[in-house]
Amino acid sequence: MFRAVGSALKRNKEAFNGIARGFSTSSHRVFTSNITAAIVTSASSSSLDGNSFYGLRSLLKGQNASMFRKVSTVASISSETKEGLKHLVTGGPQARKWVGIWLFGSATWVFSMVVLGGVTRLTRSGLSMTDWKFTGEFPPLSDEAWAQEFEKYKQSPEYKRVNKGMNLEDFKFIYWMEYAHRMWGRGLGIMFALPFSYFLRKGYITLRLGVQLSGLFALGAGQGFIGWWMVKSGLEEPPSEYSQPRVSPYRLAAHLTSAFAIYCGLFWTALSVVMPEPPAESLAWVRGAAKVKKLALPVSLIVGITAISGAFVAGNDAGRAFNTFPKMGDTWIPDNIFEMKPLLRNFFENTATVQLDHRLLATTTLIAIGTMWWFTRKLDIHPAVKALIGSTVGMTAVQVTLGVSTLLSYVPVSLGSAHQAGALTLLTLMLLLNHTLRRPSPSLLKSLPQVAKSNFS
Repeated sequence: MFRAVGSALKRNKEAFNGIARGFSTSSHRVFTSNITAAIVTSASSSSLDGNSFYGLRSLLKGQNASMFRKVSTVASISSETKEGLKHLVTGGPQARKWVGIWLFGSATWVFSMVVLGGVTRLTRSGLSMTDWKFTGEFPPLSDEAWAQEFEKYKQSPEYKRVNKGMNLEDFKFIYWMEYAHRMWGRGLGIMFALPFSYFLRKGYITLRLGVQLSGLFALGAGQGFIGWWMVKSGLEEPPSEYSQPRVSPYRLAAHLTSAFAIYCGLFWTALSVVMPEPPAESLAWVRGAAKVKKLALPVSLIVGITAISGAFVAGNDAGRAFNTFPKMGDTWIPDNIFEMKPLLRNFFENTATVQLDHRLLATTTLIAIGTMWWFTRKLDIHPAVKALIGSTVGMTAVQVTLGVSTLLSYVPVSLGSAHQAGALTLLTLMLLLNHTLRRPSPSLLKSLPQVAKSNFS
């Protein structure tokens, strides 16, 4: 796959370079003083209009006419190349539309993968399959095959300590949940790779975009290995006879962080394909966006850290402890938050500390986004930016409500899944906000008025 991507991008680049070299060599043979004068005259205007080209062409006879055709061809290719670099996709608006749809579809698929992964974890289905193959495998299709899979599961610590006495029908449920999660991920790989290959063959993908998408594809392929690495930790015997078998919170956090990174990369790239320039109708709005961006970037970082801290809550089953709010039990801060040695372990493995951290980070996120709204509410900014800031405030309130409800309800599957989806939704809004706040290109800045037309009285 990666060799095909590299060769396709290399062919596109070499084709252009070959034409450019041919043009450069021919130009030394046929440029005359009259042609040079015509080019200088044309270049003195702000753009090459039809009359300029007609005047230049009238000077070209015989061999010079052939040269003009080469000039026209290279000028067209050069224009497309600049357009491609600007838009990430060559081939015009229709090509950008289809590539954008594909990338947004891939991002949506990753979003669903994250939610399905949360459901798999909350139903305690993740350890039901005790082996893994990169290419996948067929599920059990006969009673004998099901019996064999069930026997494998009976050897696992989870069955011995948690699900002792589970019947075959209950095992089938958790098996199908994990199997669906794995195959949904493999389906994503196919859904991404096939259109990618097609768009490469059509020449729509620029070198820059090809490198970005190849990196995301590699990260997606690695996600399968990370997932199995995580599951393996839950198949090992717990260190204490009183401990329940569960996956390592560190590996769970790595798995979730990788999924978030893939999603963010796909979503941001899709936005860049369909919206190469930010919405900007005046220099005043551009200056306002720059002020908002100074707040949006650190707020986005807080949102991301809060989401990742949720992985440690899940990995330690911390959501099933201290199911009260706003206090944690009878106190604001539990006494045992620093009982582990070394001290740093408490922030990742101590149930009380992990939950306290998540509460504090969630509160910080709410305050930070509220502060961003407060300081930007009177700025002269694009209406789209104002709408996005308002949406992040609303989504943050919903997410905090979901988090508290999940805690008080002892983490039911429905609320737990909604809370995880809410985290990714909030992150999506922050990505969209930051993308909208980008600085316009120099050419667009030169064309903007000081004040938007809608603001003229």
